Amino acid sequence: MNKKLITWLLFLALSLIWGSSFILMKQGMKILSPYQVAAIRMFTAGLVLLPVSLRVLKNIPREKLLMIFICGLIGSFFPAFFFCIAEVKIDSGLTAIINALTPLFTIVIGISFFNKPFVVKQFGGVILGLTGVCLLFLVENKIEWTYLGFAFFVILAAICYGLNVNLVGKFLKEISSTQIVAVAFLMLIIPSFLILFFTGYFSLNLTDGHVLLSTAAGSTLGILGTALATIIFYTLLKIGGPLFATLVTYVIPFIALVWGFLAGEKITIFQLVCLLLILCGVFLATGKVPIVRRKKLVEAASNALD
Repeated sequence: MNKKLITWLLFLALSLIWGSSFILMKQGMKILSPYQVAAIRMFTAGLVLLPVSLRVLKNIPREKLLMIFICGLIGSFFPAFFFCIAEVKIDSGLTAIINALTPLFTIVIGISFFNKPFVVKQFGGVILGLTGVCLLFLVENKIEWTYLGFAFFVILAAICYGLNVNLVGKFLKEISSTQIVAVAFLMLIIPSFLILFFTGYFSLNLTDGHVLLSTAAGSTLGILGTALATIIFYTLLKIGGPLFATLVTYVIPFIALVWGFLAGEKITIFQLVCLLLILCGVFLATGKVPIVRRKKLVEAASNALD
């Protein structure tokens, strides 16, 4: 199968999974606390990947284990808690909008700390896509400004994602996506279990239907939205590049619109126009752009004068 086709199929699958995660978080927090939902998400992801992690652990260079643990914390553990805390007060639409800052943070962090070149065309694509996302919810009056204090947690999550993308790209290039994810979540099983224990989850009536439903929502987040989705994300990161991988955050609000349509909500022409802006931003930012450095410009100018 064509590599470009595979890349886009992975992109769409990841968009669908992560775009649906906001509904699952809301469902889980109907009964459980945000800390419990996030911990269940991390714990079940670790359990599902346990057979894989025990098999691949021996193949991981010991000097890479600390970095894998750090990437697990930054790229999955902390954001899971930040999102759940934020969604106690802010709606899913606002969460998705702020999460769309991830590509921008990826670029800024890459340029600032990882010696990545500045590419005007890619940066313009990120801004265009983000503009489409913001307009989508600003004009539809779906931003509740009263709760913007909680938006800071989503900003922290987006910063974590941007940092994690650059760390994986720089320090873990030689390790497969499956190995990174499996070993990272193996290390996160114990912290997740301790959070569940100290927040009183095991003291709840675990046979109650409502508790089971909320637990199922958190577990689905762990199995699909974390374990499977993170493997897809790291695979996309390696074959499509850091910026392309994080642009999935632009499509997440659109998935939320689809869920709304299925629930009987109306999709307007303006929403579709905003979607077009988002997709144009994705195309612009992920297109192959020649990077002309200052030295090459000087050389070209000298040749022209000669």
